[in-house]
Amino acid sequence: MLPVYCKYTQAFRERVPGGNNRAEIERWTTSMGPTFNHMHHYCWALMSSNRAAFLSNTREDRTFNLNNSINEFDYVIQRAPPDFPLLPEILTKKGESLIRLDRVGEGMLEFQRAMKIKADYTPPYAAMSDFYKETGQLAKAREWLEKGLLAAPDSKALMRRLAQLDAAKSKRKNDLQPPVDR
Repeated sequence: MLPVYCKYTQAFRERVPGGNNRAEIERWTTSMGPTFNHMHHYCWALMSSNRAAFLSNTREDRTFNLNNSINEFDYVIQRAPPDFPLLPEILTKKGESLIRLDRVGEGMLEFQRAMKIKADYTPPYAAMSDFYKETGQLAKAREWLEKGLLAAPDSKALMRRLAQLDAAKSKRKNDLQPPVDR
């Protein structure tokens, strides 16, 4: 459940079979630049987030793993240049962890930071919309989907979410109408 490049990062390459492949390490270093030296922290953050979602049996364990993920995301964010191509993804993942910790305001700020860096990167719009939908704020959910579609009009993920909102709205509307006598 980790990106393929994780096995070539510093902390993983000695422990994961095939991770010490010099050509792949060089390829990823060339692709990501000096920030690749810190990306094992991003991989650790994803592992902590996955543990919180799939393995944690208690609220305390989930909270521990989510807080750990935020610390690891922050490590990379603080060391990445503003134009680092994966920065919007990292900010979005951090925002998701914050939301899961009920730190909604902070999470929303991270989503907005990601959007500011790369307006057509759709995952933060989807995450914001999903949050608002889950909390029953359907107008806000729609608003963020529409903003995302303005930035990325061909986004199938955002169009699918918007269609689901429309279908749910139509169903609610039909449920409220009195039955027709025949």
